[in-house]
Amino acid sequence: MIQRPAPLAEADDAVNFRLAAPEETGTGGVVLVSPSVIGSINRGRVLQALYDNGPTSRADLARLAGVNRTTVTGIVQPMIEEGLLIEGEAPRSTGLGGKPARPLVFNPDAPMLGAILLLPGRIQTALVSLTGEVTAQAHGRFDPHGDLDAFRAVLFDTMAETLGGAARTPFGIGVAAGGMIDSDKGLIVTVALAPILDGLPLAAILKERFGLPVVIDHHPRALLVGDRWFGPGRGQQNFAAIYTGEVLGGAFYMDGKVYRGLAGSGGELGHTIVQFGGAACNCGKHGCWETVATLSWLRREAAARGLSDPDTVHAARLVAEAEGGSATAAGLLDLYARNIAIGIANLQQTLSLNYYILHGDAAMGGPPLARRIGEHVERFVLMRPNQEIVIAVSGNGEGRTALRGAAGLVVSDRLKLVI
Repeated sequence: MIQRPAPLAEADDAVNFRLAAPEETGTGGVVLVSPSVIGSINRGRVLQALYDNGPTSRADLARLAGVNRTTVTGIVQPMIEEGLLIEGEAPRSTGLGGKPARPLVFNPDAPMLGAILLLPGRIQTALVSLTGEVTAQAHGRFDPHGDLDAFRAVLFDTMAETLGGAARTPFGIGVAAGGMIDSDKGLIVTVALAPILDGLPLAAILKERFGLPVVIDHHPRALLVGDRWFGPGRGQQNFAAIYTGEVLGGAFYMDGKVYRGLAGSGGELGHTIVQFGGAACNCGKHGCWETVATLSWLRREAAARGLSDPDTVHAARLVAEAEGGSATAAGLLDLYARNIAIGIANLQQTLSLNYYILHGDAAMGGPPLARRIGEHVERFVLMRPNQEIVIAVSGNGEGRTALRGAAGLVVSDRLKLVI
């Protein structure tokens, strides 16, 4: 299933991507893709090739990333000078002549990246290396309906504990936050399950407190970035991350980059309508996907069907009980799979991404739940010849993937990558 990216034109070939500018023709031509954007895309491809393949020579990076050798040198040299990359030991000569190329590797002594996962009621912080190692984790709890000063104190203490484990000043802090996020302004717009965070200029608050660059994005998009660099999204040019839990969200990777929408407003999948006139949602509307494919729905259904301890029901438990012979658990598991599949099928019909990575509770259901979801999706969509729809499960854990993705936001911002 792994697909290598198609070659991109180099910055000095940018004329192939643009119409002549008005001052050149007088006809009102419009620039389609600027050299700076192409440079950002190329940097992202080179970096992804290093993540995917480990220590790699310049020549191999050029081949894997679909760029020429001169472009690779122009990309990696500033990263070497900044201490992000180093040259490894050259392999032993094969005796066929010529000097073996020294591979480029991520510098193990490079500054770390601060990462925060902020969800209603809980905070998780960590240091993340350029190669995705997660260390110095700390956890904090806060009252989602409580006092803002108390929240700030917990946030600052938790982050300070983590940053205290850094040998050098980190490059910056990336935040993966639940709720509606304005990624351009670094602002939490609203969080239905944690109103204390509504309107919070979190990026500015953290920057003022710690004196580091701060990047914030929607929690599912951080999961997506973590998937792309370190998980089952490696090598994919089109895929979606789908998160289920107390809420439902998602994010898209399309044509080799993250889709964010206006001010990061894209990806509010939980509030797409799947049941006209359906149950009331936390957002105030009715029939949202979130009303039929989250843990609160699942536990209400478990109670209605007579399952024991319904408030503890989750996907992994349903799978275990279904495999143990419980027809009630099997029926509820299949309905849960169908409800998740409804939204994925709508995405597939609209965007034809073909590759969907489950996170959160759905991921805890493992391959048995993923298989059921896939079967329902194929029944719902109009399949094309030779089309394959893949429902994958993230095996890295929600917290680790989100923290890695939050760190990736810092890398992409620092290096001006298109991801």
